[in-house]
Amino acid sequence: MSPTIFAYKRYRFFFNSREEKRKHVHVETVDGTAKFWIEPIVSLADYYNLSTKELKIILKIIEEKQNEIIYAWNKHFN
Repeated sequence: MSPTIFAYKRYRFFFNSREEKRKHVHVETVDGTAKFWIEPIVSLADYYNLSTKELKIILKIIEEKQNEIIYAWNKHFN
């Protein structure tokens, strides 16, 4: 199960339900995917087929929505 947290422009932000316990979020586009740690700081964990420019855009979105993502994480996993 991969519940969508929110969609923004061409990005879908979601969790994988059966994955590690450290807070993180996945991002999907038509071009590729990425995984970002949410705590203790927002940082890139892994990515596939996304440019540095696009990763910076995604990072900024996640930083702006960090509280919303943490809230969704806690609601989904607790």
